Amino acid sequence: MTRLVIAIDGPAASGKGTLARRLATHFNLPHLDTGLLYRATASALLDEGRPLDDVEAAVVAARGLSLTDFDDQRLRAREMGEAASVVAALPEVRAELIDLQRRFARNGEGAVLDGRDIGTVICPDASVKIFVTASAEKRAQRRALELARRGERADYQSILADVKKRDERDSARSVAPLKPAGDATTLDTSELDIEGAFRAALAIVEKARQ
Repeated sequence: MTRLVIAIDGPAASGKGTLARRLATHFNLPHLDTGLLYRATASALLDEGRPLDDVEAAVVAARGLSLTDFDDQRLRAREMGEAASVVAALPEVRAELIDLQRRFARNGEGAVLDGRDIGTVICPDASVKIFVTASAEKRAQRRALELARRGERADYQSILADVKKRDERDSARSVAPLKPAGDATTLDTSELDIEGAFRAALAIVEKARQ
């Protein structure tokens, strides 16, 4: 079997994580949500009472990460997403985590990685590159529903403002800005449910493998 590396990028709450997990299960490949690396780094800084822009402390935190000890529920909290976006804008942190992500991608028969610079920086030679997007309003609505299901406060207007702020920060950063790779296929999930988005993503992968 030819190695299959699937790179999935996109802005916050676009559905890229859900699609990545579904594709990983379908193809029996390991999956890495690379955003968790930045969330875990931010979490370590907050636990130590360090400012999020403390470059030296952030690099030390990133260097000590393990892919097996993430507290997924805590890291996926809304405030941790905001904190991660600040940490991810630090070039030194991104440089520290690049090798970790690339080693994961070289695993066995392949891997599925999702994030914001997978197709452009981490895995530029990926077998398949998908850029998942959706309108800011739709993404804010999805995030509000997700938070409500977890019993967390979910104010749509403040979430929409956060989504737009993260988009601007991620797209404007000097290192590895959020943008589709030149050979990526864009998948707009604004009007698709989970199953529809998965079928569309699967079709993209199968076409690329032909």
